Amino acid sequence: MSWFKRVEKGIVTPTEQKKETPDGLWYKCPECKTVASMAEHKRLLYTCAKCNHHDRVDSAEYFEILFDHNQFVELDENLTSGDPLHFVDTKAYPQRLAATQKSSGLKDAVRTAHGQLNGLELVVACMDFKFIGGSMGSVVGEKIARAIDYARQHRIPFLMISKSGGARMMEAGYSLMQMAKTSAKLALLSEAGIPYISMLTDPTTGGVTASFAMLGDFNIAEPGALIGFAGPRVIKETIGKDLPKDFQSSEFVLEHGFLDFIVDRKQLKQRLTDLLTMLRPAEVAVPQPQPTLR
Repeated sequence: MSWFKRVEKGIVTPTEQKKETPDGLWYKCPECKTVASMAEHKRLLYTCAKCNHHDRVDSAEYFEILFDHNQFVELDENLTSGDPLHFVDTKAYPQRLAATQKSSGLKDAVRTAHGQLNGLELVVACMDFKFIGGSMGSVVGEKIARAIDYARQHRIPFLMISKSGGARMMEAGYSLMQMAKTSAKLALLSEAGIPYISMLTDPTTGGVTASFAMLGDFNIAEPGALIGFAGPRVIKETIGKDLPKDFQSSEFVLEHGFLDFIVDRKQLKQRLTDLLTMLRPAEVAVPQPQPTLR
């Protein structure tokens, strides 16, 4: 008789004695289906131990990864969108904003902060995909513009972590204006000689790709990220042809010259430290007055 065959029938465990496995203890990789504990998954910075698939993470996780001891000062944290167009789809835009703010715990699709990365000052703007698909509305553009101003005024390098489906349709032209505004602010940052590093994560598409995401002094990306303007399905239907393998992946974009390098999340903090150290202006030695010989 097999060891797993029940001999006695009718065994019933009372509800109060049943032991359920709590949710959130295990992680299953969507690529290779490997199962690991959430503690191990978090230790590996939300990457798969077997295939190195990089899970999407939010600003809270990136700030914890980048800032020393997770210490930072958040900038413009209470900025929220209005409803200039009185937009209504399946629900009114203000209702959608309120519901998303409640479910996500965020005010909008980007958070900006100032802190230290391995002792180096850094201003970071990080997008959150769970807030209406990381869409770029007027608040997103304004917070990024203010973060760039802060970096320029204090002469601190600026890091932009993009993760977005593109412009926010509920704000129409107001959203599209953010492309020009953020690009103009980055031009001022460049004129001031302050480094701008743009990091593209999965996915970075639409008006975000067409503006600030591709304007970095260094454009970097995580492995396997979707990077493009229109999505691959739309492009395939438009041109009527099959697309190349791994089209619009960060590896494809790197091969075609639009990225400087791809960085594993586990190496991100050290790679950024090396890059920022290299970009720091050399201290100019001030000549000391020489004694006059008589």
